[in-house]
Amino acid sequence: MDARLASIRNWIFDLDNTLYPHEARLFEQVDRRITAYVATTLGVTRDAAYQVQKRYFHDHGTTLAGLMAEHGVDPHHYLADVHDIEMDVLEANAPLAAAIARLPGRKLVFTNADAAYATKILARLGLGEAFEAIHDVHALDYRPKPQPEAYRSLCDAYGLDPAVSLFADDMARNLAPAKAIGMTTLWVDNGSEQAADAERSHVDFTTRDVTHWLNEMMEEA
Repeated sequence: MDARLASIRNWIFDLDNTLYPHEARLFEQVDRRITAYVATTLGVTRDAAYQVQKRYFHDHGTTLAGLMAEHGVDPHHYLADVHDIEMDVLEANAPLAAAIARLPGRKLVFTNADAAYATKILARLGLGEAFEAIHDVHALDYRPKPQPEAYRSLCDAYGLDPAVSLFADDMARNLAPAKAIGMTTLWVDNGSEQAADAERSHVDFTTRDVTHWLNEMMEEA
């Protein structure tokens, strides 16, 4: 096992496009609903709404954070609307469940979505019992990744020592603040990254598939 992994005792995973493959296109449904929500809320065309949506995503971390800051949108109403999607494309992933179960220490989900949505996805994936907790957007007080406050919130809530924690996310930009506080980082490079920044010095490990990486890592132990 790589020496950087030998001391890891906290295994922290993003949800969307990390614990299920980007090829499932599940988040595309959410993305379309976000565009529609912005269009309705601001009274603009879908094309204009899409531009606003992506600007808020890049400037605020999530479209929701931008809508709250600039338009006072109710987060509960927004999240209930944009997460009202079909999840039939997701299937149970027994190998991933087994790999996570073998990890030493604590396992948590760290997501900019809400716990209700995350719980449904985890159940579809057969991961309903795999994690100690879901640290969601409400727990973050709506200060999402990659805002540094989000990572402090996670560590404070569960008493995590970043030096013995690994964080996996499909967006490399979300790994930079984790690395800055001492976490080991895993980039799930599966094509979902939306940031143009090519800086990757904060990435310790890269994989296209979490299950494969976990199994390979533990076989080397």
